[in-house]
Amino acid sequence: MSDTITASQPRSADPSEVIATARSWLHTPYHDQASLKGVGCDCLGLARGVWREVVGHEPFPIPPYSRDWGESGPREVLADGARRMMIELEPAMAPPGALILFRMMPRAIAKHVGILTAPDRFIHAYERLGVIEQPLTPSWRRRIAFAFLFPGGLPGHQSSE
Repeated sequence: MSDTITASQPRSADPSEVIATARSWLHTPYHDQASLKGVGCDCLGLARGVWREVVGHEPFPIPPYSRDWGESGPREVLADGARRMMIELEPAMAPPGALILFRMMPRAIAKHVGILTAPDRFIHAYERLGVIEQPLTPSWRRRIAFAFLFPGGLPGHQSSE
């Protein structure tokens, strides 16, 4: 098997770097639509912050979004956005370091994200608790709707932190 990366096989970021970076956000307070390590973030803000530190500048601005976990609709906006810049894989195949998207209510669109740190643990930002690492219990696992790998960092990227 060749180690050559082709356009159809993008290189993923080093999982240990993704996990270490996500853990550096632990105890950041919860703040809706924010993304500042140690100051405040929500679940998407955590993923955005990890992206900036591991991959580089964010590729596009994030528009305001609703906090409604029960939101339904014809489009998986969060998953569609992730597909534009990340490497999608089957949720059951997601390794540590993967970004996982949760569907919090049946028939609702996926609106919560976390980062796997082990086969049975993940980090996410949760209202009132901030950024925490916790077990990926059966209750959480059954809500996983999508999984993505962070792409390999861009050569010479500068962290915005």
